[in-house]
Amino acid sequence: MRAFLASAIGVACTAALVLPTAANAAPIPAVPMSTAPPGSTQSLPLAPLPPHEAPGTDRAAGTAPQGRSEHDAKPFSLVGVVWDDAEAELHGTVQVRTRATATGNWTGWQYLETHNHEHAADSDTAERETGKVRGSTAPLWVGDSDGVEVRVSPERAPAVRAAAPLPSGLRLELVDPGDDPPAGTTATANEADTADDDAADNNADDTAAQTATYDDADDPRTTVMTAEDAAASAVNADLAPLGATEVPALSKAETEEQTFVLGGGKPRIGPRPRIVTRKGWGANEQLRERNFVYTHRVKAAFVHHSATGNNYSCSQADSVLRSIYRYHVRSSGWRDFGYNFAVDKCGNIYEGRAGGVAKPVLGAHTLGFNTNSTGIAVLGSYSHVTPPTAVVNAVARLAAWKLGLYGANPRATTTLRSGGGNRYKKGTFAKLKVISGHRDGYATECPGGRLYSKLDEARDASARLQGR
Repeated sequence: MRAFLASAIGVACTAALVLPTAANAAPIPAVPMSTAPPGSTQSLPLAPLPPHEAPGTDRAAGTAPQGRSEHDAKPFSLVGVVWDDAEAELHGTVQVRTRATATGNWTGWQYLETHNHEHAADSDTAERETGKVRGSTAPLWVGDSDGVEVRVSPERAPAVRAAAPLPSGLRLELVDPGDDPPAGTTATANEADTADDDAADNNADDTAAQTATYDDADDPRTTVMTAEDAAASAVNADLAPLGATEVPALSKAETEEQTFVLGGGKPRIGPRPRIVTRKGWGANEQLRERNFVYTHRVKAAFVHHSATGNNYSCSQADSVLRSIYRYHVRSSGWRDFGYNFAVDKCGNIYEGRAGGVAKPVLGAHTLGFNTNSTGIAVLGSYSHVTPPTAVVNAVARLAAWKLGLYGANPRATTTLRSGGGNRYKKGTFAKLKVISGHRDGYATECPGGRLYSKLDEARDASARLQGR
């Protein structure tokens, strides 16, 4: 059976079973005014640390620890480290300590997850081959900060071999998500103004060749809705009005009424959950690439943790998302936010990569298996922390609806063809669970052992929501 989704931009996609009907599309009002959240990225080059800051380490060429000593910085809330070659792995450790803006106190050393290349676009895809993609650690949310120290150390080698050199071009990325835009603020076209998001602004102790600051912090608080804003919203016009900050929840009966099955029959789909749109969390649509890229259908959902730490409140989730988005695009060189959806620790669900929450948007979340799948990232780190019940329930609700649009049973298995990875070679047909953890498709710690152990619970709850 085949089904079609009609959208405000004329994108049609085929699915196995059910999709929202165009007859229920929300009317598109006149383009409203909106606020553009500012933000900035400070990119600071790392250098070999003097011996007294990294005693007892190998100083062979390329293996000397790199970093920066205590350093004043413009305000930031998220940190990460990037390097030139996206194919190069960082075999070692990355530690940061930061100074809180409010108190002036320095934190202890915190580790960044260095094995992050498995969250990326597949090889041989247009996104991977742009020449812009860099290697990167997972980012870490540190909250409002104005000082930083970082050290990157190669892993200690056994006596029989030399330590692997650190990747070239190591840089520290300090991301300021900007303030949440004021609710309900409008402006006239004459009042609106724009600034170049890529303008470089150098720190006092760095030359232009050394340090770049990609900054929208000088942008006015209010701007006319751009073409990119309108496009990102229009792809959800079947589900919510243009410029909506959320896709509202529906009951199971209402959800079934908004779907159809070619050939007849009742859809197996869970009630649509409330989803905060990109507009709702303040995505700056000027950052991403303009066009949307789709896969064919959604056969599986891969669950991740963002590995950004758990030191955030749910009221800060919008800021965390804007920070990760900026890190993915400006620092890592991706076309957009990598994951299709995000879930915070309170169980709120967020639209991720632009293209429409009901559509099969091609993400950059599970290297080798981005085609015909969707990626759900739980904000936080769940290797040693048990996810709240609200998180498991949110994953189940989202999967029951999203997978239901394409006729997928959350308790079942499916077959996906690998685009290449360390668990399945390129071209291999892998039998995977319809709701899988990232580690099922790639040898990685993600989504953390504690979250991974909850996936059976999520599968059962999701299937029940579909009426199975």
